[in-house]
Amino acid sequence: MTALDLSSPVAVVGTGTMGQGIAQVALVAGHPVRLYDAAPGLARKAADAIGSRLDRLVEKERLTAEERDAARARLTPVDDLSGLAGCTLVVEAVVERLDVKQELFRALEDVVADDCLLATNTSSLSVTAIGGALRVPGRFVGLHFFNPAPLLPLVEVVSGFATDFGAATRAYETARAWGKTPVACADTPGFIVNRVARPFYAEAFAVYEAQGADPATVDAVLRESGGFRMGAFELTDLIGQDVNESVTHSVWQAFFQDVRFRPSLAQRRLVESGRLGHKTGHGWYDHREGAERPEPHTAEPAEPPAYVVAEGGLGPAAELLDLIREAGIEVREAEEDEEDEGTRLALPSGGQLVLADGQLSAEFADVVYFDLALDYRKATRIALSHAGHTSSETVAQATGLFQALGKKVSVIGDVPGMIVARTVARIIDLAVEAVAQGVATEEDVDTAMRLGVNYPLGPFEWSRRLGRGWAGALLDEMHEVDPCGRYAPSLALYRYACATDQREDTP
Repeated sequence: MTALDLSSPVAVVGTGTMGQGIAQVALVAGHPVRLYDAAPGLARKAADAIGSRLDRLVEKERLTAEERDAARARLTPVDDLSGLAGCTLVVEAVVERLDVKQELFRALEDVVADDCLLATNTSSLSVTAIGGALRVPGRFVGLHFFNPAPLLPLVEVVSGFATDFGAATRAYETARAWGKTPVACADTPGFIVNRVARPFYAEAFAVYEAQGADPATVDAVLRESGGFRMGAFELTDLIGQDVNESVTHSVWQAFFQDVRFRPSLAQRRLVESGRLGHKTGHGWYDHREGAERPEPHTAEPAEPPAYVVAEGGLGPAAELLDLIREAGIEVREAEEDEEDEGTRLALPSGGQLVLADGQLSAEFADVVYFDLALDYRKATRIALSHAGHTSSETVAQATGLFQALGKKVSVIGDVPGMIVARTVARIIDLAVEAVAQGVATEEDVDTAMRLGVNYPLGPFEWSRRLGRGWAGALLDEMHEVDPCGRYAPSLALYRYACATDQREDTP
């Protein structure tokens, strides 16, 4: 199957932001495009708005005047569904209600030919359920664009239970011909991005609800240590708290209230109070004119230790040893009988500095945990956590050590897995499970998470960097501390951790 021919008319039903964006993508790619909206006059207004955006593309020298004029000539608003007859692809972008979408597509089947591709841009409803109302469900597929559609490259091409392989392939190739990066996935709650991304928000909210850190500090750690473009609190303020919570609730319900997808009570209270983010002027942050942005917690300067003792190779944090040496701090090696594969530094105070492993500082006599970083050399902030009984000397030496490496230090509460580590571990777990269930390939999951939500690495890229067993080991420890089921690693993750290129061991 190949992409639709450029002479083939494409229709977009629904002329809101997404509908206009999808229409613009198809139009610029070279198709004749027809716009329809059930509300009288909206299709013509949408056509005018698209024309204005084409003008701006000419001003930015992304289109020539001739290309703009040709595109405008191919754009036709229609006042009735019958005006979509003869189209080879119809993309729906109407309200997120199953009954509305089903009724629309049943009506479309009376207008278009049986070989016309029908596609929904739904982000939260079941493609299978929408297509289940159709006479010819095999030609029905999900084409989930991301907002703004003309700018963001990712398109999730979703096959429902009844979708024909040929229809999905043609939709995939068409999206690619439009200059997008398509990823193929099966119809699962949240598809790829909205399923795998849930822990990014959920774990930030969980740390906040446990009084581990305030929103500004969590966001700063996710950005400056984890390498994420935005923190969870600022991102949900941008998305809209009501929109983000609605997706979370939809995925949770679709997975039969699986505790791993449980919504946040703190976010529910925010929505109930009308603090929805930028669009209302207040969310987790105050976005009103003149409001001051809260600063993340940053520790006061402290003296670094004269030396550290490396007990093990520090695992994913191994590059810290070079940074410590470069800062002029002596790195001593542990006695041979003490060496292991641990991730610890012994401090002159007698305490230990340990990479987040899912346990609590409260479980040990004198331990400070430090969080995972995408790149310890480039990270500008590191989070530390400790228990109430941890010695102040150990905390000060741990703080001074990272400050000597040029990092800002945020000291947070004693929460298992800290911030970045628990977030990345849970993202990896959901991604591995999705692949094991046939939702998508590892490559497509990584592509989707990098392009759809701007993650610095895809889940499998993280896993290759950290080691196959890292996420499962951390989640095992978190589950031991908090056995609610939320952190129990999936069976798929266990199998993934056990897998190697060649198994030499036999039962």
